[in-house]
Amino acid sequence: MGKLDGRVVLITGAARGQGEQEARLFASEGARVVVADVLDEPGESVVKDIGSAAVYVRLDVSKEADWAAAVAATKDAFGKIDGLVNNAGILRFNELVSTPLEEFQQIVQVNQVGAFLGIKNVAPEIAAAGGGSIVNTASYTGVTGMAYVGAYAATKHAIVGLTKVAALELAAKGIRVNAVCPGAIDTAMSNPAQLDPAADTEEAAAALDGFYRKLVPLGRVGRPEEVARLALFLTAEEDSAYITGQPFVIDGGWLAGVSVL
Repeated sequence: MGKLDGRVVLITGAARGQGEQEARLFASEGARVVVADVLDEPGESVVKDIGSAAVYVRLDVSKEADWAAAVAATKDAFGKIDGLVNNAGILRFNELVSTPLEEFQQIVQVNQVGAFLGIKNVAPEIAAAGGGSIVNTASYTGVTGMAYVGAYAATKHAIVGLTKVAALELAAKGIRVNAVCPGAIDTAMSNPAQLDPAADTEEAAAALDGFYRKLVPLGRVGRPEEVARLALFLTAEEDSAYITGQPFVIDGGWLAGVSVL
């Protein structure tokens, strides 16, 4: 018996990185998963690997019409929706006072508005299915600050707040809402070399790991499958039935404090 037997979960940004690992893990635990993304080829490849328990849906999370279509496609494929992982997001590095308004708004539209639209469009379906779980992907920058990612941090703080409000409003409908707050994770977002065919990905990964070894008490960069396991815990009713409205930091101890050694 899998932890998610009989569940149907829509996962955004699931063509690669954390979302991909969540889709694969959830399917292995018995869920039928909707791999939603704007990256068609990688998304369809993930679905091919998973098999009949998965379908790919093209979804620009910043567009409400896309959400309506994704909900309809999910119900056509699997008959219901009782789980959502709002994972899609983008990151840009820039000094706050040098950030163009257009760039700031783009990050807000994908990260913050995308999570809002996900809750707005999917929560009624989860309620109709008898209840379930929503997991929002925030960030450790959603509970602290980090220089040169001002727009990103602002959206992640907003997602933590949105998570708490949604948890309060949706509890009576049997829907739990929580947030994962990853620190440094070895994905294409923090390690762009993964997307460069000419790059030495092993060398880039080693450099990234070496950098974070100095900052993270556990001495390494995180892995996307570790975030996926946290999302699974928060989605699985038997594990987290009494948890809602909470941000869960998964950062190797980075925010625990300052070490003098």
